[in-house]
Parts: sequence; C-alpha cells; structure tokens
Amino acid sequence: MNCGLLTSKKEPVPLKSISVEVSVNGFIADVSSTFTYENTESNPVEAVFVFPMEDGSSVYDFHAEIGGNLIEATIKEKQEAIYDYDDAISSGQEAFLLEESDESPDVFRLSVGSLPAGQTASVSLSYVTELPVQADDALRFFLPTVLCPRYTPQGTTSLTSEVPFVPCDSVPYSLSLNCHLSSLNGIASVKSNSSLSPLEYLSDDKTEAKVSLSPGFQFDRDVELLIYYSQAHQPTAVVEAGVSTAAEGSLMGVPLVMVSLYPEFSRSTEESLTKNGEFIFLMDCSGSMKETMEWESNSARRIESARDTLLLLLKSLPFGCYFNICLFGSHFKFFFPKSVEYTQQTMESAMKKVKDMDANLGGTEILSPLCEIFREPCKPGYPRQLFVFTDGEVGNIKEVIEKVKKNSAKHRCFTFGIGDGASTALIKGMAKAGNGHFQFVCGKDRMQAKVMQTLSFALQPAVTNVALNWHVPDGMEVVPVSETPMMLFSGQQLILYSQLKGKVDETAVGHVSLQYSLCDMEHKTEMHFALNCAKHSRLTAHRLAAKSLINQMEEKKEEQLLTGGGIENLKKNIVEMSSEARVLSPYTAFIAINKESREAIQAPLIRRDIPCGDYMNEVSLFNSGDYMNEVSLFNSAMPCDSSLKASLPKKKGSSLISKIFMKCLSPASNSMSELPVPVEEEKQKDPMLKLISFQKANGSWELQQELINLFNKAEQEVLQKKPKEISDKSVWATFLALLWLHGFNSHMKDEWKFVALKAVSWIKAQPGLNLSICLQAGNDLLGCQLDLKTLEL
Repeated sequence: MNCGLLTSKKEPVPLKSISVEVSVNGFIADVSSTFTYENTESNPVEAVFVFPMEDGSSVYDFHAEIGGNLIEATIKEKQEAIYDYDDAISSGQEAFLLEESDESPDVFRLSVGSLPAGQTASVSLSYVTELPVQADDALRFFLPTVLCPRYTPQGTTSLTSEVPFVPCDSVPYSLSLNCHLSSLNGIASVKSNSSLSPLEYLSDDKTEAKVSLSPGFQFDRDVELLIYYSQAHQPTAVVEAGVSTAAEGSLMGVPLVMVSLYPEFSRSTEESLTKNGEFIFLMDCSGSMKETMEWESNSARRIESARDTLLLLLKSLPFGCYFNICLFGSHFKFFFPKSVEYTQQTMESAMKKVKDMDANLGGTEILSPLCEIFREPCKPGYPRQLFVFTDGEVGNIKEVIEKVKKNSAKHRCFTFGIGDGASTALIKGMAKAGNGHFQFVCGKDRMQAKVMQTLSFALQPAVTNVALNWHVPDGMEVVPVSETPMMLFSGQQLILYSQLKGKVDETAVGHVSLQYSLCDMEHKTEMHFALNCAKHSRLTAHRLAAKSLINQMEEKKEEQLLTGGGIENLKKNIVEMSSEARVLSPYTAFIAINKESREAIQAPLIRRDIPCGDYMNEVSLFNSGDYMNEVSLFNSAMPCDSSLKASLPKKKGSSLISKIFMKCLSPASNSMSELPVPVEEEKQKDPMLKLISFQKANGSWELQQELINLFNKAEQEVLQKKPKEISDKSVWATFLALLWLHGFNSHMKDEWKFVALKAVSWIKAQPGLNLSICLQAGNDLLGCQLDLKTLEL
C-alpha cells in the first residue's frame, strides 16, 4: 500500500501544505491560510491539527473545498458544533471543525473528518490581528509555526498531549507565505528571521509593496516580519462602512472608525527618571531554558542570555531602590526572604547567585511564585515593577493572567517571551493585565537590548490622564468600543475603535485629539480624518472591534467567577456577538459539512494527529507514547517509565535544540539512571558585559587589572596618563570606562545607557574635578575623539 509521507512512527500524514497570504494595511494584518490535505490511505481518515496563532487574532472566515465543491462554514455554539461534527462523520459525511482551545486563546484545533480514501481537500481560514511596535519602531508580524508542548500542572488537562512531534527536517508538509504591504506612511524596508525574496515596490511613492518567504522553509522557527515605515509616528484613521443587512444600531450595522496612534514622547533625561522603585525579577529556570535561542547548535542558550541579562539589569538599577530575584520551575526560590535595598553588598550577593543560575528546576510552575510575590505587601513610596522572563510553555494561562489582573493595582507587570514557541497569550495577557509592556526575544535578538528598553519604560514617569476627544458634525455621535488605556509608554501604539452613529456626511471631516499629562505638563496630539467610508472593505475594523468586545466580556466573566456571580448571560452575549460578527470565541466554533457526501463508511475511520516539528538534536520524545524513538544515545529497547514524564524538566517541543538528560529505568538494575549533559566549552564573555560587570552599585569603577586589560593597555601607561589633579584612582577608572563605552560601543548604547547614567551622576558628585583635563587625558590614552556633551557631562 502506498501511504505517502510518513511520521517517524510510520503513520501516513494527510496534511501536505500550508499557504499563507498576508495583507498588511497600516498597523493591521489580514491573514488567510489554506491547509491542503490528501488521504493516501485505503480507508477514510480523520486528521487533527493543533496549531498556534498570534494572541488577539480575530478569526472571521472558514471554508473548505473538496471534490470541486465549496463548503462554507457556519459559526455555532461550540458544543452544538462539536455534536454536529461527530454526527456528520459518523454518518459518512465530510466535516470540518475549527475551535479555540479552552485553556489558551492562542492555540487552535482543526479537525478534518471522514476524508475518503484518495481524496484531496483544502481548508481555508482567515483572521485579522493588530501589529505591535518594536523598540526600533518596526511593526512585528508574527506567524507562529512552532507549537511547544505546554507544561501543565498536575490535575489539569494538557493542551498538547495529543500532538506528535517530529524532527524539523521531517515535517511532512510545506509552508509558503506572500505578503502585500500598504501604508500611507511609506514603506521603508522589511526584515525577517527567515529568508525572503527582495522587497518589490508596487507604487512610485513606496506606499505599496510585496515580499515573499523564500522556498524551502524548515519548521525550525516562528516566522517574523519586521516592517519599517518612513513616518512611523504619523497617526492614521480609517472609517469603515457597516453591513446593510445587519440589525440597525448593532456593531456590524453602523460605520466604525479605527484610529491608529503612535505618539512620540520626549526622550527621558536622567532627572526625569524614577529613582524609587521595587524591582522583582521572576526568571524561568525550567528544563527548556537549556535550549538554544535559534536553530544553530552554537547559538547562545536561553539560560545563558537570561543570565547575562540579569547581570546587566543588576548593574543598571538606580542606587537606593529595592529589588529581589525569584527563580522558578517545578518549585521556586528567592534570592532574599524579601526585597532588599540596592547596595554594593546586596548587588554582589545577587550577582554571585545569578552566575550559578541554571535551567535545572524542572517544569514551568509560574502561578505559585506569583502568589508568593503578591502576598508580600508593597513598600510605600516604592512602586513595584515585576519583570517576568519565560519561554511561555504553561497550560494554566488563564489562571495566571487572572492572578496578575487581580493584583494590578499593586504593581506593573513587564513580560519577556523567550525563544520560538513562547505562548503569545501568556506573554501578552500578563503584560496587559498588569498595565505593563511585553517583548518577544527570538532567533538572533539580543535579550539585553529589549530588556533595557523595558527598564526604560519602568523608570519613565507615568503618562497619565489619557483621554481621547472626538469632534464630528452635528447629528452624529461617536460611541467608543474599545477602552482608552489608563497609562501609556514611549514606544507603545494605540489602536482604538469607535462607532459612528447617526447620519454620516461623507463629504465632511472629523477630528480626534489625544490628550495626556507627562511630568506635570499637558500634551495634545490632533488628527483630522475624512468621513467617507472605505470601499470594498473586508470589515477588518469591525472584526477587531468585535474581538475587543468579546475580550472585555471575557474579563467580566472571570471577575464574576471570583465573586460568585452568574455568568450565563455573559456567555450568551459572547455567543451572540461572535455569531453576529462571524468571529470565533471561546464558546463558539466554525463547522462545515459536505451534505452531499452521505455514504456509509465501509471501513473503520482512522484518526491521524498532524505532527509539529521537533528539533532536539539528541533526543526526540513523543507525547503520544511511553517509549523513546531510536537514537544514537539510547538503546531503543530501553523503555522510559511513563510515570516519570511529569518529572522531566519539561516536555520538549518543536522549538527546542537540546543536550538534555532523561531519567529512565535501567533494564539491568531497574533503578534510576541519568544521561549526563555534555560539557560545553566556556564561551568568551562579551567585552562590554565584562566591563559592566566591574561597575560598583554607586556607578563607579575601581582601577583593577581586569579593567586595564579590557582597555588593551599596560598598567604603567594607564597610571602615567592619569592627570595629577585626580587623586582618587576610581575617578580615573570611571572616566575611562565611560569613554570606552561611548568610543567603542556606541552602537549598543541602548544596553548600557543606565550604567552610563549612574557613572555620570557619580562623576558629577566628585568635588573639584576638572572635566576638560580628564577628557583630554582619556582621549589621548584610548585614542578617542569625544567631547563632554557626548558623555553627557
């Protein structure tokens, strides 16, 4: 029997290809994905594909084509759709079901049922999503292709327990992606972590372009496109017509205005930065943090990048603040019983522990340490800032987010998703619930740069009294759909939706103003927009507005659950909104049935779970069985004790390159044995991070031999060049360190700017110092040509 492509368990795989068409318009992406299935077996099959999707995506269309027939899906209450699907495939009909995971809104399940032998089918789904802005003003389009197994606390259901994993070069289906770009702000360039075709402009003013993913994509990473606009901070507004057949006054029946704002605040100065604060760093030290940041085996490991980042953070904290660090996995441990004042002694103690930090704490139990953090009362006058670092592979996402939201009045939460496959629902959800900011660190990204940008957010004075004011012609009314946030950060964009009720004069012009307070000063940004509705619309704004309303109702439902209130009416309202807007929700599903295919099944229906890629280079562990695959390091006859799966550092998934050990039952002794982790050569330390590691908590450096070696100078030469006016060698060392950072690492200033600010403050506090003489001597010694203005002295 010719079974076509096989998994490593010799099972036929019916999914053959995935094609993705992306249309980016301003800050919004409209995405259509088509999955092509082929049953090469002699019996009918049911194919089940569990896959990730960017959190916040609004799925609005689902249809299938089989045997030349187009089958449009309807959206129904989830349980009703599941019953219809089961009934259809049991009676021999071809059926298709798309549903959102109950545990996590960024994981979806696509079931293709009763696909006859020899038949080909294509399934298409479409969704819209907002694009977040990165530190360098790029818009980030993110297509998750990697689904890591989610670590699930004991007693709860695993999201990915049924998903088989295969090596990335054995994924039996292909991916193609084409992207059309359109923006009145001008398209400057597009970058990616994957190979792309050259950017092709479709208009002379560079407001339209297209780009494609190069052929041969390996499922070893999530696909990321970074889109740069020529005028990134230019606000835009689009008025979108409603649906004439929708109920009068309903969300879908009236025009909607979508406003995209990316205000540019003045740069923070040393004087404006907050000095007081309590900083708590919650660091994932579970087993999967041993994995590399990208596909290449010589890439830095996640735990190594996290370790360097923590050391940089410790050196960048303002003198006199409070801080603590908590490492978590299956259990957790704090560096100090409670937050301590930031001094030279506490900084050195923390640094020593950070250097010993490793990915050896088992699974990813993030809820318990969060509860412990929130149990400790905040320090008056020291606002709490929580930094969470994790690869995001947890199963109890909704419970974690609700805990953060419940304590949002006590802290701000900043999150970092590390590596491909990190849950966008967890990373985005925690940051939103905690009024903070999120970052994803993948591939060749330097974690330090992104974390320092977030530290800048945490130290910024609050942007408060945020208000959006509308001015439209008489006879019209603006009804907000999305909530205006309570606070803003530099580098954060706003996408807000409002209904336009009343008679719309398409020849008129409206305007909207964003007002806010910063450092006791009032600021205002205004924008005018035409009221003529967008033609040939795919209802992009309406779909996103509907998703925003559904999310708001979901949050109210969680609040009512905590207070013991009824939730049936809220569920009913969510289902009604989902059905009206044809937008998927936690309580609805898309169902498509080919009613012309009713034939009695002549053979048993075989279920096939579509595999996700797994690129662990030593071991492939399948969730669906209790045995390891045959690999060179193991005897294939040696069974893994299935009861030990929960005690593994973490179930390994598709984004992982791993030199791990697995605890197995030794056939000879029936006792526990460990496969040793190969010893790796110590990587050469980054000179910049090495110099920063020598800085004292107050911002100064001592003139030690290791620092002199970094300058590539002899000690005698350094001492001879020291001006006679400087009696304290620490002053000379600090001045040289500041010069070295500006002169040889200016391209990485985002990473060391807070270290430099502390050094500048310390130098300015030294009495009787002639800065011009110090500058001339330092420039002569290091071969620089810097001035005091550049050094901010």
